[in-house]
Amino acid sequence: MKKTVRISFEGKTYDVEVEVLDSAAAAAPAAAPVAAAPAAAPAAAPAAAGGTEVKCPLAGSVFKLKVKVGDKVEANQEVAIIEALKMENPVVAPCAGTVNSISVKETDTVVDGQTLMTIA
Repeated sequence: MKKTVRISFEGKTYDVEVEVLDSAAAAAPAAAPVAAAPAAAPAAAPAAAGGTEVKCPLAGSVFKLKVKVGDKVEANQEVAIIEALKMENPVVAPCAGTVNSISVKETDTVVDGQTLMTIA
């Protein structure tokens, strides 16, 4: 189950999506803190029934969106480019279908695993 929590650090507020694990995993010691990302992008719309989320493969910024809502895509088609460490990293569609929603815009900062768009 995923939850969104709001944290404050050095006078800045961040909305962070976290996954709630079973009680055994929750009792494990916490990992070292990771540098907080700038304010999270708007919450992603839940995937429609049968929809597939396109997840961000690494932290960075959205350099280019190569599709728009309503576009038909093929499996493994490049749908976005994420810039990280001055390198352009392609994001490909995990399946064929139609782009239902796009949760980010160009120049947005994104984190690993964040939903970029949904395809049905």
